[in-house]
Amino acid sequence: MKVAFVGLGVMGYPMAGHVQKAGMEMCVYNRTQSKSEQWCEQYGGDMARTPAAAAEGRDVILVCVGNDDDVREVITGSEGVLAGAKKGAVIIDHTTASAELARELSQTLTASGLEFLDAPVSGGQAGAENGALTVMLGGEESSYQKVTSVLDCYSRFHKLLGPAGNGQLAKMVNQICIAGVVQGLAEGLNFAMKAGLDGEALIETISKGAAGSWQMENRYKTMLADKYDFGFAVDWMRKDLGIAMAEAERNGAELPVAKLVDSFYAEVQQMGGGRWDTSSLLTRFTRR
Repeated sequence: MKVAFVGLGVMGYPMAGHVQKAGMEMCVYNRTQSKSEQWCEQYGGDMARTPAAAAEGRDVILVCVGNDDDVREVITGSEGVLAGAKKGAVIIDHTTASAELARELSQTLTASGLEFLDAPVSGGQAGAENGALTVMLGGEESSYQKVTSVLDCYSRFHKLLGPAGNGQLAKMVNQICIAGVVQGLAEGLNFAMKAGLDGEALIETISKGAAGSWQMENRYKTMLADKYDFGFAVDWMRKDLGIAMAEAERNGAELPVAKLVDSFYAEVQQMGGGRWDTSSLLTRFTRR
């Protein structure tokens, strides 16, 4: 299978590497060309100077960029994927973007003889590096079945959840749930510190019960150590929550906790923590 990957950020770079290592024929594109050169030196494969050139002759084109505007530019821009992709190619957008954009792209690409899947991921940089992401997809079943072998390269689980846009909607739910869990963990650890409890012993105990979560298991040590220079950035989380809150305005869902936690993340940004891991909510208590 011939594959292209557009966008070699902290997620795309290792994801593309897993596809290359699986033996598929890979061509990559990144806005900063030196990153493409670095990737090719590390993994092999080819590089292109435009998304259109990367897409030429490819069966599957993977995209992982920043936001809705970035996705439009690399897919439907003058030198975008659409300008170079062959008929029948499947475009998979791994960017966390809006459901509206996914539906728009699905219509545009289908009208041009291409296929589209919106496919945001969960698992962060570590999940991408370890090939253990969870992928939430929206689109046609026939398109999904064509690309499962590609998705398997960098994910531990993937599932089609309905028509175009549903992958993005699922990612919104994912981020809404995470926001509440991380805030609860931050409040709980701050309470434990104020109460004089041994944090390590505490988490060893309560993580085995109903309070246990991925965030607790994977973030409590760094939170207790006041270390946040890694992981999923606060800036990215605020972008994702903004997408979810905009969708909630349209569908009438109430998100009181998500809105509150988003305001807390804004405080962390004001402290200079825009690139800190999302678990840095604890700093609102400990660094004031």
